[in-house]
Amino acid sequence: MMVTYYQWKWLPGVPLDTVRTDPTRMAQGIMTGIGFLGAGVIYKEGRSVRGLTTAASIWITAAIGILLGVGFYFTAIVATVCTIGTLSVFRRIEARMPANFYAHHSLSFDRNNVMPEKEVRQLLTEHGFTVANMSYRISDDGRLFEYIMTIGTIDHDKIASLAETLRCRDNVQTFQIAPGG
Repeated sequence: MMVTYYQWKWLPGVPLDTVRTDPTRMAQGIMTGIGFLGAGVIYKEGRSVRGLTTAASIWITAAIGILLGVGFYFTAIVATVCTIGTLSVFRRIEARMPANFYAHHSLSFDRNNVMPEKEVRQLLTEHGFTVANMSYRISDDGRLFEYIMTIGTIDHDKIASLAETLRCRDNVQTFQIAPGG
């Protein structure tokens, strides 16, 4: 920021009235670039959007850097204290809120002994899961019928309970429960 402000010093011999500087253009360029970097850390996974706090933190850090660069130390210190305070308060609030856990789930049966979809959904509901979406597939050269879905629950411990139930069922050929983030 200071380089753009003292641009006339690094252009010696040029009359001052011909050098037109606008230090705000540097700040605008920084914030635009940081905005693109922040947008890169935001992503959608299942039903959740992640990276918003990270993106906001990157952006405010750049803004504080600009304040320091132009010499607004008091404003930068106040902004830093406010940012750290806000992030700390919201971390505590977030820790107390119930969180949804999502997992990618596949379940396969012998093609001639498939559990009906209604029963699969009922089994998942009994274990405390919701089904976000479901698709179907025939695999293993036509031997297996698969349900592929995203399941969600508030209690992460229910995943082990569901896995144990599926392991004990004779008609289940294979299953996979892969936590999704």
